[in-house]
Amino acid sequence: MLEIYRRLIGVQIRGQMQYRFSFFMELAGTALITLLEYASLALVFARFETLKGWSLGQVAFLFGLAELSFGIMDMFFSGFDPSFFGLQVRRGFFDQLLLRPLNITLQVIGSEFTLRRIGKIVVGIGIFIAALNMNPVDWTPLKILLTSLVVVSQVAFFGGLFIIGATITFWTVESIEVVNIFTYGGSYMISHPMHIFPNFLRYFFTFIIPAIFLNYYPALYILDLPDPFDMPAIAPFLAPVAGLWMLTLALAFWRFGIRHYQSTGT
Repeated sequence: MLEIYRRLIGVQIRGQMQYRFSFFMELAGTALITLLEYASLALVFARFETLKGWSLGQVAFLFGLAELSFGIMDMFFSGFDPSFFGLQVRRGFFDQLLLRPLNITLQVIGSEFTLRRIGKIVVGIGIFIAALNMNPVDWTPLKILLTSLVVVSQVAFFGGLFIIGATITFWTVESIEVVNIFTYGGSYMISHPMHIFPNFLRYFFTFIIPAIFLNYYPALYILDLPDPFDMPAIAPFLAPVAGLWMLTLALAFWRFGIRHYQSTGT
């Protein structure tokens, strides 16, 4: 299974590197967009100094982790990107995958590998390192482990949202923008302190879609910040639960979608 996946990804990488100038321009563009997003955030602090009590270094900690994780997810799960996958379904490409004697999930995840997302990943790492310089952390083995788990959990969480969005395109493409609210919108939210958002949004991303546990609560623990919501002491360690829950739910929905899929006929 892993060997097949490696070969599928190898084909994608070789294909993208055929046009190296175009590839490096896209790479630079992806990195620049991420830098500009961070620059716009930094401008807010240049004017107001803090964001509801959080310094630039503390928010940069959230931003860097979120950009790093979402970049990794977008690179590995781009085959399930609803916009890309919906187009493949309409063109009948998914029907071709179903005829092949290979695991369908493996084929989809190996059908697209967006290498240019390395630009977003590198910038995310850079911002995260800068955040640590601005806000030194008293590292312990548990904090190091938690930081690693946060990245993996966010990849699983947003990858799961991509899979759900891709599955919905079996029946309609009209809901893609709604899915994007939860993927790209969710990534934006976890890049900022959750206490700056209105209560209804915070409740939704706590009790319906548990994004608050992916970045905000781990950051409170790692940066030794007080919890404004008095959640249970276990809250900073729930990122793996949230990530695994979303990915498991998404794969179950994906299997349901495949069982009820009807060919486009194209």
